[in-house]
Amino acid sequence: MAAPMALRRGGRLLSLLRACPRYSSRSSRPAAGLLKGRILPYLYDRFYDMEAFIDFGTKLTGWNLERKNTHYLRIQEKYGDDLAAAVFALMLKGGVRFRGQTEWYREHNRKRFCVDLVNYQGVPLEAADFSGSIISYEGLGSLVNLKALKHLDLSRCPNVDDWCLSRLHVFGETLEELSLAGCPRVTERGLGCLHHLESLRRLDVSDLPSVPCKGLVRILLEEMLPQCEVVGIRYDEDELTLPIEPDVHQGQTELLREAARVQKTREIPA
Repeated sequence: MAAPMALRRGGRLLSLLRACPRYSSRSSRPAAGLLKGRILPYLYDRFYDMEAFIDFGTKLTGWNLERKNTHYLRIQEKYGDDLAAAVFALMLKGGVRFRGQTEWYREHNRKRFCVDLVNYQGVPLEAADFSGSIISYEGLGSLVNLKALKHLDLSRCPNVDDWCLSRLHVFGETLEELSLAGCPRVTERGLGCLHHLESLRRLDVSDLPSVPCKGLVRILLEEMLPQCEVVGIRYDEDELTLPIEPDVHQGQTELLREAARVQKTREIPA
C-alpha cells in the first residue's frame, strides 16, 4: 500500500508543478511580442538618461585629464621651474634626470626623490621621459620654462597631437633627442613644426598611424633638420606613392621619386 500512496503523492506534486507558472513550459518562454513591447518602451523612456550619463562620463574624463596636467605652482614658486617639472613628470609615472647625474628618478624611487628634493634646487633638468603617459597640451606648459632640456620622450602618448608639437619650439637651442614613436594623433602638419629644433640630433618617428606617405615625410624632415638623424621611417617605394588626382601632372610624382632615390643613396647604413 505504501508504494501506491507514494505514486499518488508524486503524481499530485507533478501536477502542481505543471500548474505553477514558474515551472510551466509555456510561461518560461514569454511571447516575443510581449517581450518586445516591454523592452522597447523601457529603453525609449531611458534613452535621454543614458545619453546624459554618457555625456557626464565624457566630461568627467576630460576634467580628470585636465586635473592631472595642472601645473604645480606652489612647487614652482618655492623650488623653481626644474623641480616643478620633475614632480609633474613623476606624478604622471614618468622619469627625470638632472644635469651631472646618470641615475633616473622614476615611480619606484619617487619617495627618495622627495627626500633629495632640496639637493637638486638650482640644478637644471636635462632629460624627461613621459612615454605612455597622459600628458597633453596643457601639461607641456610645465616644461616650457626649462632652459637645459636635452632629451624628451613623448612616445606612445595618446594625447600628444600637432598642437603639442607646436609648443616645442622653446627648446630649439637645447633639445637634442626627441621621441614621438607610437603617438596616434601626430600628423605631418605637426612634424612640420619641428623645424625650430636647430640642435636636434636624433628624432624617432616610428609607428605614426596618422602620417601618410612616410617616405616623403622623412625626406621633408631631413630637409628641415639636416643635422638630425631621423629613425623609424624607411625609404620604401610603396610608401612614396602619392594619393594625387588623375588631372595632376605626373611629372611631380617622378620628381619626388627621383628625390627619394637620391636621398636613399645618401642614407648611412645601420
